[in-house]
Amino acid sequence: MSNKILFALTSHNQKGDTGQRTGFYAPEAAHPWAELRQAGYQIEFTSPQGGRPPMEGGELDDATLRAFLDDPQITTQLAATPTPEQLDPSAYAAILFVGGHGTMWDFPHHPGLAQLAAAIYEAGGVVGAVCHGPAALVNLRLADGTLLVAGRRVAAFTDAEEHAMGLGQVVPFLLASTLNERGAIHVPAPDWQANVVVDGRLVTGQNPASAGGVGREMARLLAAGGR
Repeated sequence: MSNKILFALTSHNQKGDTGQRTGFYAPEAAHPWAELRQAGYQIEFTSPQGGRPPMEGGELDDATLRAFLDDPQITTQLAATPTPEQLDPSAYAAILFVGGHGTMWDFPHHPGLAQLAAAIYEAGGVVGAVCHGPAALVNLRLADGTLLVAGRRVAAFTDAEEHAMGLGQVVPFLLASTLNERGAIHVPAPDWQANVVVDGRLVTGQNPASAGGVGREMARLLAAGGR
Protein backbone atom coordinates (compact mmCIF):
# COMPACT_ATOMS: atom_id res chain seq x y z
CA MET A 1 0.00 0.00 0.00
CA SER A 2 1.14 3.53 -0.72
CA ASN A 3 2.54 5.62 2.10
CA LYS A 4 1.04 8.79 0.60
CA ILE A 5 -2.04 10.54 1.95
CA LEU A 6 -3.75 13.33 0.07
CA PHE A 7 -5.12 16.40 1.87
CA ALA A 8 -7.86 18.23 -0.05
CA LEU A 9 -8.01 21.99 0.60
CA THR A 10 -10.69 24.44 -0.48
CA SER A 11 -10.05 27.04 -3.18
CA HIS A 12 -12.97 29.26 -2.07
CA ASN A 13 -12.00 32.46 -0.25
CA GLN A 14 -15.24 34.33 0.63
CA LYS A 15 -17.98 33.67 3.19
CA GLY A 16 -20.97 34.37 0.99
CA ASP A 17 -21.52 38.11 0.51
CA THR A 18 -20.27 39.06 3.98
CA GLY A 19 -16.92 40.32 2.73
CA GLN A 20 -15.22 38.00 5.24
CA ARG A 21 -12.29 36.00 3.94
CA THR A 22 -12.08 32.25 4.34
CA GLY A 23 -10.13 29.27 3.06
CA PHE A 24 -8.90 26.03 4.55
CA TYR A 25 -8.62 26.15 8.33
CA ALA A 26 -4.90 25.73 8.96
CA PRO A 27 -5.01 23.81 12.28
CA GLU A 28 -7.29 21.22 10.68
CA ALA A 29 -4.49 20.46 8.25
CA ALA A 30 -1.63 20.84 10.72
CA HIS A 31 -2.83 18.47 13.44
CA PRO A 32 -3.68 15.50 11.17
CA TRP A 33 -0.44 16.17 9.28
CA ALA A 34 1.52 15.85 12.51
CA GLU A 35 -0.20 12.58 13.48
CA LEU A 36 0.12 10.99 10.05
CA ARG A 37 3.69 12.11 9.49
CA GLN A 38 4.64 10.60 12.86
CA ALA A 39 3.04 7.35 11.67
CA GLY A 40 5.33 7.37 8.63
CA TYR A 41 3.06 8.78 5.93
CA GLN A 42 3.93 11.35 3.30
CA ILE A 43 1.37 14.14 2.90
CA GLU A 44 0.50 15.76 -0.42
CA PHE A 45 -2.12 18.39 -1.21
CA THR A 46 -4.76 19.14 -3.81
CA SER A 47 -7.33 21.90 -4.29
CA PRO A 48 -10.23 22.30 -6.73
CA GLN A 49 -8.63 25.18 -8.63
CA GLY A 50 -5.00 24.27 -8.02
CA GLY A 51 -2.30 26.79 -7.18
CA ARG A 52 -2.07 28.38 -3.74
CA PRO A 53 -5.23 27.71 -1.73
CA PRO A 54 -6.55 30.43 0.60
CA MET A 55 -5.88 29.80 4.28
CA GLU A 56 -7.44 31.04 7.49
CA GLY A 57 -7.24 30.61 11.20
CA GLY A 58 -5.00 29.33 13.89
CA GLU A 59 -3.26 30.58 16.99
CA LEU A 60 0.43 31.27 16.86
CA ASP A 61 0.88 29.63 20.26
CA ASP A 62 -0.18 26.35 18.64
CA ALA A 63 3.19 24.60 18.33
CA THR A 64 1.87 22.01 15.89
CA LEU A 65 0.50 24.71 13.61
CA ARG A 66 3.79 26.60 13.75
CA ALA A 67 5.70 23.45 12.81
CA PHE A 68 3.35 22.91 9.87
CA LEU A 69 3.62 26.49 8.61
CA ASP A 70 7.39 26.56 9.11
CA ASP A 71 8.06 23.29 7.31
CA PRO A 72 9.79 24.14 4.01
CA GLN A 73 8.27 21.16 2.21
CA ILE A 74 4.76 22.28 3.23
CA THR A 75 5.51 25.83 2.10
CA THR A 76 6.62 24.57 -1.31
CA GLN A 77 3.63 22.28 -1.72
CA LEU A 78 1.05 24.89 -0.68
CA ALA A 79 2.47 27.37 -3.18
CA ALA A 80 1.36 25.22 -6.12
CA THR A 81 -1.20 22.52 -5.37
CA PRO A 82 -2.34 20.32 -8.26
CA THR A 83 -5.99 19.94 -9.17
CA PRO A 84 -7.70 16.58 -8.50
CA GLU A 85 -7.81 15.89 -12.23
CA GLN A 86 -4.00 15.97 -12.35
CA LEU A 87 -3.63 13.18 -9.80
CA ASP A 88 -3.66 9.39 -9.96
CA PRO A 89 -5.86 8.03 -7.14
CA SER A 90 -3.88 4.78 -7.04
CA ALA A 91 -0.94 6.74 -5.63
CA TYR A 92 -2.75 7.37 -2.32
CA ALA A 93 -3.71 5.22 0.64
CA ALA A 94 -6.16 7.81 1.93
CA ILE A 95 -7.66 11.23 1.40
CA LEU A 96 -8.52 13.81 4.07
CA PHE A 97 -10.94 16.64 3.41
CA VAL A 98 -9.62 19.50 5.52
CA GLY A 99 -12.21 21.92 6.88
CA GLY A 100 -12.65 25.67 6.68
CA HIS A 101 -15.81 27.48 5.67
CA GLY A 102 -14.72 27.72 2.04
CA THR A 103 -15.34 23.99 1.62
CA MET A 104 -19.08 24.60 1.85
CA TRP A 105 -19.01 26.38 -1.51
CA ASP A 106 -16.64 24.30 -3.64
CA PHE A 107 -16.30 20.79 -2.19
CA PRO A 108 -19.87 19.47 -2.72
CA HIS A 109 -20.08 20.14 -6.45
CA HIS A 110 -16.57 19.39 -7.70
CA PRO A 111 -16.68 16.22 -9.83
CA GLY A 112 -12.91 15.73 -9.96
CA LEU A 113 -12.63 15.77 -6.19
CA ALA A 114 -15.53 13.34 -5.80
CA GLN A 115 -14.14 10.96 -8.41
CA LEU A 116 -10.71 11.01 -6.79
CA ALA A 117 -12.09 10.24 -3.34
CA ALA A 118 -14.42 7.53 -4.61
CA ALA A 119 -11.56 5.82 -6.43
CA ILE A 120 -9.34 5.88 -3.35
CA TYR A 121 -12.15 4.48 -1.21
CA GLU A 122 -13.15 1.76 -3.66
CA ALA A 123 -9.53 0.62 -3.91
CA GLY A 124 -9.60 -0.07 -0.16
CA GLY A 125 -8.33 3.31 1.00
CA VAL A 126 -9.51 5.50 3.87
CA VAL A 127 -11.59 8.67 3.52
CA GLY A 128 -11.35 11.26 6.28
CA ALA A 129 -13.00 14.64 6.79
CA VAL A 130 -12.98 17.16 9.60
CA CYS A 131 -15.27 20.05 10.62
CA HIS A 132 -16.62 21.52 7.35
CA GLY A 133 -14.58 19.03 5.32
CA PRO A 134 -17.53 16.59 5.26
CA ALA A 135 -19.14 19.03 2.82
CA ALA A 136 -17.25 16.92 0.26
CA LEU A 137 -19.31 13.90 1.29
CA VAL A 138 -22.83 15.23 0.76
CA ASN A 139 -22.83 14.36 -2.95
CA LEU A 140 -20.02 11.78 -3.07
CA ARG A 141 -21.29 8.69 -4.88
CA LEU A 142 -19.55 5.37 -5.39
CA ALA A 143 -19.43 3.51 -8.69
CA ASP A 144 -22.76 1.79 -8.02
CA GLY A 145 -24.46 5.18 -7.56
CA THR A 146 -24.89 4.97 -3.80
CA LEU A 147 -23.87 7.85 -1.56
CA LEU A 148 -20.79 7.05 0.51
CA VAL A 149 -22.44 8.42 3.67
CA ALA A 150 -25.76 6.57 3.30
CA GLY A 151 -26.35 4.54 6.45
CA ARG A 152 -23.01 5.53 7.96
CA ARG A 153 -22.33 7.22 11.25
CA VAL A 154 -20.58 10.55 10.77
CA ALA A 155 -19.42 13.62 12.68
CA ALA A 156 -19.37 17.12 11.19
CA PHE A 157 -19.65 20.76 12.23
CA THR A 158 -23.06 20.90 13.84
CA ASP A 159 -25.93 23.21 13.02
CA ALA A 160 -25.68 24.55 16.58
CA GLU A 161 -22.00 25.40 16.12
CA GLU A 162 -22.76 27.11 12.81
CA HIS A 163 -25.48 29.25 14.37
CA ALA A 164 -23.21 30.02 17.34
CA MET A 165 -20.73 31.53 14.86
CA GLY A 166 -23.51 33.63 13.32
CA LEU A 167 -23.08 31.93 9.95
CA GLY A 168 -26.17 29.75 9.83
CA GLN A 169 -27.75 32.09 7.27
CA VAL A 170 -24.49 32.66 5.36
CA VAL A 171 -23.38 29.15 4.43
CA PRO A 172 -25.17 27.66 1.40
CA PHE A 173 -26.55 24.81 3.53
CA LEU A 174 -26.33 23.44 7.05
CA LEU A 175 -23.84 20.61 6.95
CA ALA A 176 -25.12 18.28 9.66
CA SER A 177 -28.73 18.55 8.53
CA THR A 178 -27.76 17.93 4.91
CA LEU A 179 -25.73 14.85 5.82
CA ASN A 180 -28.79 13.47 7.60
CA GLU A 181 -30.87 14.21 4.51
CA ARG A 182 -28.39 12.17 2.48
CA GLY A 183 -29.01 9.16 4.72
CA ALA A 184 -26.05 9.59 7.06
CA ILE A 185 -26.44 9.16 10.80
CA HIS A 186 -25.00 12.35 12.25
CA VAL A 187 -23.51 11.79 15.70
CA PRO A 188 -23.01 15.12 17.48
CA ALA A 189 -21.10 15.96 20.64
CA PRO A 190 -21.56 19.16 22.68
CA ASP A 191 -20.43 22.32 20.90
CA TRP A 192 -16.66 22.64 20.43
CA GLN A 193 -15.89 19.27 22.07
CA ALA A 194 -13.63 16.79 20.29
CA ASN A 195 -15.66 14.14 18.51
CA VAL A 196 -14.29 11.59 16.03
CA VAL A 197 -16.55 8.95 14.48
CA VAL A 198 -15.22 5.91 12.63
CA ASP A 199 -17.52 3.83 10.43
CA GLY A 200 -15.62 1.30 8.37
CA ARG A 201 -13.03 3.19 6.32
CA LEU A 202 -14.75 6.55 6.83
CA VAL A 203 -13.31 8.80 9.57
CA THR A 204 -15.00 12.09 10.40
CA GLY A 205 -14.46 14.78 13.03
CA GLN A 206 -16.81 17.47 14.30
CA ASN A 207 -14.68 20.58 14.69
CA PRO A 208 -11.11 21.89 15.06
CA ALA A 209 -10.70 20.08 18.39
CA SER A 210 -11.27 16.82 16.51
CA ALA A 211 -8.56 17.28 13.86
CA GLY A 212 -5.73 15.45 15.60
CA GLY A 213 -8.02 12.59 16.48
CA VAL A 214 -9.06 12.20 12.85
CA GLY A 215 -5.40 11.87 11.89
CA ARG A 216 -4.78 9.27 14.62
CA GLU A 217 -7.79 7.19 13.59
CA MET A 218 -6.81 7.32 9.93
CA ALA A 219 -3.32 6.11 10.84
CA ARG A 220 -4.78 3.32 12.98
CA LEU A 221 -7.06 2.12 10.19
CA LEU A 222 -4.28 2.20 7.63
CA ALA A 223 -1.97 0.24 9.93
CA ALA A 224 -4.72 -2.36 10.31
CA GLY A 225 -5.21 -2.64 6.57
CA GLY A 226 -8.34 -0.47 6.56
CA ARG A 227 -10.21 -2.51 9.18
